[in-house]
Amino acid sequence: MRKVKNLNNTYKAAGVDIAAGDETVKRIKSYAKSTFSKNVLSDIGLFGGFFKLDLKKFKAPVLVSSVDGVGTKLKIAFGMNIHDTVGQDLVNHCVNDIAVCGAEPLYFLDYLAFGKLNPDVAENIIKGFSIACRQNGCALIGGETAEMPGLYSESEYDMSGTIVGIVDKSKIINGKKIKKGDVLIGFPSNGLHTNGYSLARKILFSKYSFDDKPEGFSESIGVELLRIHKSYLPLIKILKTKINVKGFSHITGGGIVGNTKRILPVGLKLKIDWNAWELPQIFRLIQETGNVADEEMRSVFNLGIGLIAVTSKKDVEKVLKTSGAVKEKAFVIGEVI
Repeated sequence: MRKVKNLNNTYKAAGVDIAAGDETVKRIKSYAKSTFSKNVLSDIGLFGGFFKLDLKKFKAPVLVSSVDGVGTKLKIAFGMNIHDTVGQDLVNHCVNDIAVCGAEPLYFLDYLAFGKLNPDVAENIIKGFSIACRQNGCALIGGETAEMPGLYSESEYDMSGTIVGIVDKSKIINGKKIKKGDVLIGFPSNGLHTNGYSLARKILFSKYSFDDKPEGFSESIGVELLRIHKSYLPLIKILKTKINVKGFSHITGGGIVGNTKRILPVGLKLKIDWNAWELPQIFRLIQETGNVADEEMRSVFNLGIGLIAVTSKKDVEKVLKTSGAVKEKAFVIGEVI
């Protein structure tokens, strides 16, 4: 008997479109290649990415890696139908996490998971990856795109990224030399960066829509919440070459205290002057709209400080002068006790 083909029992009918995947890979190759250096030895599409290490300038090279996601900031991207900025967010977040250790990025890999793969959306996300990778001097060496119907809704996706960097062992910055009396110098964030969005969304969208522009704001709520997570790599590179910075803290989930205490030696604590800088209006709006306590705000958000450098008192003026020379604002925001 001749077998009858059941057109309902195909991968595409089950929600996975192989052709869409092939189209996505075709579109993104040029973005990835735009980030390649002479150290990249492989093309997009192989089972692994090949990166040749140049160890000439290192006495004792140490690889430093980190992995992260963007969290529920993606909900803003879905609502605004803007997808390249969250790609930049992810790269910059990962770069910052290794830069505060003294490392410089080598290459980045991404993972994208869609309910239904939309090549246009995927292309824009990876365009964002490539922009940030070029800005940070790292190669977008590979990634994975998955289509998982039933796990994610058709219009949504999730993402994660892995960064690998390198530092000479003698130049690792880990906070071990921090001591009582050292000073905390804060550098401004560009908004929420990639943390606190679950609380921000719950509060703000109980009153506002994406397109609303509250009094005093130059942009809509949606645009304000999509501000790109800032890369501090250029600033860190300058500071670490000119000043003996004892520790850097990238302010993400957990806030200023929660992140900075991670680099403190045992027995030391932080004394923060919460009035040392002006609270950006987006955080004021969240706090006032939701009647959120100061303690909760401080444990969830960066509150306008995205990076902290810990130095001895004698180096404070040098840090302020050096950062000012590259047009970076800086605030003395506390001390180690």
